[in-house]
Amino acid sequence: MIVVEDLHKSFKRPGGRTFRLPFGKNRRSATAEADRVVAVNSVSFTADDGRITGLLGPNGAGKSTTLRMLATLIRPDRGSARVDGHEVTRDVLAVRQHLGFMPHNAGIYPRLSARENISYYARLCGLDRQHAAQRVGQLIEQLDMGGFADRRATGFSQGQKTKVALARALAHRPQTIMLDEPTNGLDVMATRGLREIIRQLAADGHCIVFSSHIMQEVAALCDHIAIISNGSIAMQDSLAGILQRTGENDLEDAFVKATRNLTTETQR
Repeated sequence: MIVVEDLHKSFKRPGGRTFRLPFGKNRRSATAEADRVVAVNSVSFTADDGRITGLLGPNGAGKSTTLRMLATLIRPDRGSARVDGHEVTRDVLAVRQHLGFMPHNAGIYPRLSARENISYYARLCGLDRQHAAQRVGQLIEQLDMGGFADRRATGFSQGQKTKVALARALAHRPQTIMLDEPTNGLDVMATRGLREIIRQLAADGHCIVFSSHIMQEVAALCDHIAIISNGSIAMQDSLAGILQRTGENDLEDAFVKATRNLTTETQR
């Protein structure tokens, strides 16, 4: 389970100025607000076990930054987030032990086989050689990778690379799984296969969070949808709930209305 409360994150704009600002009796180094880019602005949502939660938004909306904070790769400026009860800024190792993360365009080692890529990651996660080999075999069977498991990754299709990246994320049997734009570059059959894998993981009780800008992917898979735009949550609910609240008949129109309303509220 993931609980996110009021997450904020900004980054220094390239070429931004740093100067001194007074702060009480002390002075601290700060960066002018105008020289910072706000990536995530007060994001809050809950992702439950046994459900698929989608972060839906255009490129640059703050989806990847949010997931990277949850994965403990970057620290939030403020706010809090817990993964299976572990706070992402205080319990970093515990979060990583409970979390499987497949980042966008996750690289795999091209000179290693699929089996070696997964085994290497399993060993990094603390599995001994025997248990790593057993787990890799299970994942190869589960993800139908037998036909290319012992080939070097050089020349793999996008679908094959995605399966290897997903297997790495699952190597240590995490309860919570995050996938950042997992269907990018996949053909129709590979996308359908990945959907079935995600549904089965949720049916097995895992908490699944995935980000996407593809409306039909989110509509087809998600139990709960959080629409994110310009770093903020515009609306979150089930698909049926979002359609009802916006008065629209499809997710694309509902998305446009929700993000337009958020922009209007921000400008007031």
